[in-house]
Amino acid sequence: MELATEPDLYYPSIDDNGNYIDYLPSFNQNVNGYYCSCGCRKDKIYQTKQKLLIHHKTKCHQKWLINLNQNKTNYYIENVKMKELIHNQQKIIATISKTNINKSATIDYLTSQLLLIENYKSSTAINIDNLINL
Repeated sequence: MELATEPDLYYPSIDDNGNYIDYLPSFNQNVNGYYCSCGCRKDKIYQTKQKLLIHHKTKCHQKWLINLNQNKTNYYIENVKMKELIHNQQKIIATISKTNINKSATIDYLTSQLLLIENYKSSTAINIDNLINL
């Protein structure tokens, strides 16, 4: 059985001045190609460096790169907010998980108690039937 693999996400690099710039990633280790999140061509996979390079030169991709550079501060603020959101969601998940474990343990305990009662009732009924038949 073969594993299904997907293309990697292309993301721009950052130059010495902190600006986003295009670069050509290695296709040697990634045989599945790349897809670009610029939004120009959704679901388009670039299988070769040449095809990705041609895509980098499109007006749509260039506009996206300019927009990234113009909104660096906004992306930083958004990143900080997302980290806080993720941290809060991890706390919520941990709390729900703990509650789930406790409820599962309660269900297991009550189920065992119910089985004990059922076993006691059935054994008592057998004993009463035995007494009646004597």
